[in-house]
Amino acid sequence: MTLRLAVIGGGISGLAAAHRLTELRTQSQQPVEITLFEAGPYPGGVAGTKHIGEYLVETGADMFITSQPAGVRLCERLGLAERLMTTSTEFRGSLVLRKGRPIPVPEGFMLLSPGRILPVLTSPIFSPWGKLRMGCDLILPRGRRQPDESLADFVRRRLGREALDRLIQPLVGGIYTSDPERLSLRATLPRFLEMESQHRSLILASRRQNAGSPAESSGSGARYGLFVTLPGGISELFERLVNVLQERIHLKTGTAVRSLKKRDDGRFDVELDSGCEVFDGVIAATPAPITARFLSGLADVHPGPELRSLLTGIEYASTAIVVSGHRLADIRHPLNAFGLVIPAIEKRRVLAVSFTSRKFPGRAPAGRILLRTFVGGAMQPELLQHDDATILRIVREELRDILGVEGEPDFAEVAWHRNAMPQYHVGHVERVARIRALTALVPGLELAGNAYSGVGLPDCIQSGESAAQRLVSDLDS
Repeated sequence: MTLRLAVIGGGISGLAAAHRLTELRTQSQQPVEITLFEAGPYPGGVAGTKHIGEYLVETGADMFITSQPAGVRLCERLGLAERLMTTSTEFRGSLVLRKGRPIPVPEGFMLLSPGRILPVLTSPIFSPWGKLRMGCDLILPRGRRQPDESLADFVRRRLGREALDRLIQPLVGGIYTSDPERLSLRATLPRFLEMESQHRSLILASRRQNAGSPAESSGSGARYGLFVTLPGGISELFERLVNVLQERIHLKTGTAVRSLKKRDDGRFDVELDSGCEVFDGVIAATPAPITARFLSGLADVHPGPELRSLLTGIEYASTAIVVSGHRLADIRHPLNAFGLVIPAIEKRRVLAVSFTSRKFPGRAPAGRILLRTFVGGAMQPELLQHDDATILRIVREELRDILGVEGEPDFAEVAWHRNAMPQYHVGHVERVARIRALTALVPGLELAGNAYSGVGLPDCIQSGESAAQRLVSDLDS
C-alpha cells in the first residue's frame, strides 16, 4: 500500500519537512505519496525578495547564521552552497542610540558579552558607574541554579541595569522583538548560561572564545562573520526548494486545513473546504494558534485539550518593516555600520534600522542605500494600529531626526508581519517538552515551526527536517 503523508504549512519549516520526506522516501521500500497544503496563494511564509528598480529588497529575513548548520546543509543538498556569500567586512559593526545620537557598539561586544575591555571603558554609552558594575562580572560567583531565568534578570545579575537598558535590550530585541523581562534566556540564548557555568564570568568566557576564533568575533553587536545570504536574496533558497518539490510531491496552495481527526484505523482525516482526504501521517508546520485550531478535531483523543491549550498559550508579536531606498547624499550620518538599534529607554517610535546594502553588495545602486526600519514588536504593539500611510510618516520623521535622512526616497513601502514572531517567555522550554510528550501520544502526528526551538531560518529548517525524520521512524516502527 502507498503511504500517504501530509505537511500542513508552506513556510520554511513545512518546505524543509516535505523536502526531507522526499529524501527519506528514496530510502524506503514502501511507496510514499506526499502532499503539502498551504493556505496562502504561494509557499514561502514571511520570506520575500523583490526588485524595485535597481534595488534588491528583502521584506522578510535577509540572512542566516551558519553556526546552526541546517541552513548550510540544505543549501549544499540543493546545489546552492557555492552561491552563499558572507557579510562585507568594511562596515561590520552596529550602532546604538544614546540620548538621540547613534553611538558605535563597543568592538567585541556580542549580544550579552563584552569580549574586550578597553572599548567598553572608552565608550560613551555607559556611565563610570555602569562600567564599574559591568566589571564586577569578573569577580561575581556563578548564579544559583534555577529552572529558567529571564534575559533581564540574568543581565542585571551579571552586568547591571545600565548594560541591560542601554545596550543589551535593544540588541536582543532586534532578534526576538520581545520584552526582556519575560524572555526566557534558556530558550533563546542558552550559550550564555553555559558560559557562566563553564567560565563563571561572561567577560572571561568571551575573551577566551574570541582568542580561539578572532574572525567570528570581529565587529560588534552580533557575530556578523557567521552570517550568509544568496546573491538573489533569501527567496533564492525558497524558489529552489519549491522547484524541487513540485517534481516530487503534490503542492496545493490556497488550501486551508479546517480540522484534523484521528480515525479508528490510526490514520487521519484532513478536512478541507473542498472535502476530506485521508493520510497515514501528518506534520503540522503552522503557527501554534493555527495548529491548535485545526487540532480541535482531536478533542476526544486523550491529549487533545491539553495540547491545544499549551499551543494557544504561546504568544506572538507583530512587526512592520518599512523598506526604503535613499540617495547617500541626502543622509547626514555616514551609516558606517550594518545598522542601528534603539533602546526602549530612548522612547522612540522605531525599534531598529538595518543598513541592508552595507551588509551585502548588489542590494542598492551606486550612490544609494537600502534601509529596513522596524516598528512595533512586543514593546510597542500600539504603533501597529496605524495604517500604511501613518507608519511611513512615522518612519520618515524618525529617520530624519535620528540619522538626518532628508529628501524624497526613491521608494518606501511597508511589509507587515502580523503575529509572526513567537514569544519565548520564561518556562518555554518546559512548555515545549510537554507539547512534545503529548504529541507523542498521537502516533503519526508531528509538529514543526518557529514556535518551539528557535526562530532563525536554520532553526526552522532543522525543526521541519527533524519532524520528518520522527514521522518516518514512527511509521516504520
